[in-house]
This record gives sequence, structure tokens and C-alpha cells, in this order.
Amino acid sequence: MEATYTIKDLEQLTGIKAHTIRIWEQRYKILKPVRNENNVRCYCSEDLKLMLNISLLNNNGYKISKIAGMPMDELMEKVMDTIEGNTDFTDQIGALTIAMIDFDEGRFEKIISSNILKLGFEKAIIQVVFPFLMRVGFLWQTGSISPSQEHFISNLIRQKLVVAIDSLYDAPGKNSQTFILFLPKGEMHEISLLFSSYIIKSKGHRVIYLGQNLPIVDLEKACEKHYPDFLLTVFTALSDVERIQKYLSYLGNKYENSEIWVSGYQVIGQDLDLSNNITVIPSINNLIQMVEKIKAL
Repeated sequence: MEATYTIKDLEQLTGIKAHTIRIWEQRYKILKPVRNENNVRCYCSEDLKLMLNISLLNNNGYKISKIAGMPMDELMEKVMDTIEGNTDFTDQIGALTIAMIDFDEGRFEKIISSNILKLGFEKAIIQVVFPFLMRVGFLWQTGSISPSQEHFISNLIRQKLVVAIDSLYDAPGKNSQTFILFLPKGEMHEISLLFSSYIIKSKGHRVIYLGQNLPIVDLEKACEKHYPDFLLTVFTALSDVERIQKYLSYLGNKYENSEIWVSGYQVIGQDLDLSNNITVIPSINNLIQMVEKIKAL
């Protein structure tokens, strides 16, 4: 079943006011929405893609009267030229949204590669990919994208991160710290954990990456062998605060000689009772600052 969008969805995703969308519909016949049984305007994925493209060109100086008269192939050519020529992150995020909806790996690759070239890998992930993933989360919550679309784009991003991590020189100095990175059992979304691995390794530290959905017994075995200076984990799916509290209390007591860094939607801003060796990291920029304070000579 194809996803449908309300005019409010289009407004939130494109930045074009609902009132303006209605005027453009009437004046330029850009969209032809259908109405549901409640007489509410409904738009399809093609409408969303078109409005994202129109928004991009309009934000870059093209008048709507000119855009409305463009053949589709000319419109798409202008869009790609505009994306390649600017650093407006809103435009890049809109273009990635279209790539996701269309399962267009080529477009994804072109957008990401151009941003990495212009910004560098770290900034491209922080300024383009993470805000884009926030939009994906919104689309997921509203049922506007399918699981296959979310998995498609997440796996492409994951591949980029894995390649970047593999490219780092893996020879920590004698004073480098050992980090164990993992997601607790039930946590599957590892993009932020992978990027954390990239950041930590890029600063010269040793990373033992245990990945997603890790049983506590396997974490214990790794810690018994490697005596980590730091543990880092992320909570995004587990929403039971009592369960999270119990888990973190266990970690704090069990690994009292390690610093434990935790992040994710389910812990940031929560009223948790944390031991002195546990620190909540509000954002990836905070993580970068914290890692930079640790000297790895």
C-alpha cells in the first residue's frame, strides 16, 4: 500500500506553508491531490518528491512560475545541478529523502560523496546524515515510509561508516585508552554507535566493537579479557525506564573502575539515578569534545 501524506505532512517535510501549497495547486496545477472519505487532501509519494524538488529550487532563487513550466527532465537536471553547487543542508536532506523514497542508491552515493568532498567525512555525517536520520524517524513514526525504505537507506549509511572505520590507521599509541562499544539486548540501531567508533579510533584510541543486541554475558566476557577504560552504549528503542535504570545500575557497580558513557533518546533528559562513573552524553558534538580531552600519545 502506497504511503499517503496530508498537506500538513508536506508543509513539515518541505518547509512550504500549507497555504502556499494550496495557492500553487490552484494557480499552477502543480499537484492534483485526492480526497479521502473525510474530505481531507491526500498526497502520494510522487507528490512529496515533486514538492521537495520544487522547494529546493525555490529556495535557490527559481520562481515558482518558472518551475511550474519546466518539463520533468529539465526540473530534475536543475535539481541535481543545484545540489552539487551548494552547501545548504536542508537541500541535501531533501535530496536524500527522495533517494530513500525511490530506492535510488546512485543518487544517495552522489549526494553523500559530494558532501564528504566539501565538508570532510566527520562534518558530512554530523551536518547532513544525522539531521536526515531525524527526518527518517519522523517519517517512520507517521507511517509515511515503509520498513524496506528505512532499511535501504540505513544500510547504505552503515556501509559508508564501516568503510570509513576500516580506512583508519589501526595502531593505538602506548597511552591510548581502550573503549568497548556495544548496544544492549533489544537495541538494533547502530549508526550512532558506528560513528562513535569512527570518532574514537580517529583520535588514536583502541576500539573493541561488539555491535548490536549484545547479551550481558557476552559483554562480561569481553570486559574480563580486555579491562576497558571506557564502555559506551546507546539506548534508542528500549523505553522501559525501570529496566534501563536497573541495567545502568548493574553496569556502574560491575565496572566501577571503568568510565561508562551512555547516550540515546531513552536516557537523555531522563531522571535516572546514576553512579559517579556513568556520564550521559547529550549529543555527538559532546562526545567529540570528551574524546578530544583524552590524550592518546
